[in-house]
Amino acid sequence: MKKIFFILFLSLATSVCAGDKGSLLLDDFQGAISGGPEGTVDFGAGNGSSIEATAATDIKHSGKQSLKVIYDAVSGGYMYVARGSALDARNAGWLAKPETIEWKNYSAISFYMYGSDSKAQVAFDLKDKGGEMLRFMVSDDFKGWKQVVCLFKDFVARSDWQPQNAEKNGTLDFPLQSYQFEPLPEAKGMLYFAQVELVKQ
Repeated sequence: MKKIFFILFLSLATSVCAGDKGSLLLDDFQGAISGGPEGTVDFGAGNGSSIEATAATDIKHSGKQSLKVIYDAVSGGYMYVARGSALDARNAGWLAKPETIEWKNYSAISFYMYGSDSKAQVAFDLKDKGGEMLRFMVSDDFKGWKQVVCLFKDFVARSDWQPQNAEKNGTLDFPLQSYQFEPLPEAKGMLYFAQVELVKQ
């Protein structure tokens, strides 16, 4: 009887692993969520806009919590909520180090977002190997949790701002360094994010 149970368990475990084939979890936001130099999330705002990143246990997609973003994006202002390497927050790294990832195995990055149908526009930016920022636009035009899949080929170099030392070639060069969420003006409210993954489409 024990032998049969073990075989059944092994078969189930194998099928679960096979279902996850083709994706790599970068972030799940299950640890402490904090800002500042020793923080786990690099976030900030300016020119009249404001933003706060905290953990939410009441609205979550998986695990015990999600990333909650409270924002007020005014005209002329800016904001960001970032995770990855080479950020001001020293403990904002992903679950997998960028240099250890086989980037050629993936064609997109995805995340789960909890929408309220506010019609707000949210920019999802990637900072590539050369420090260039490339952007994918998302609309909060749904309610509840939704997986947003962003194909690498659909990212466009930001024309409004780039880091001074960025290698600007308009191409997404790997390995990526970080990602960031940026609700765009004019909008005010709350957003929730969970489970950032690399996926193969």
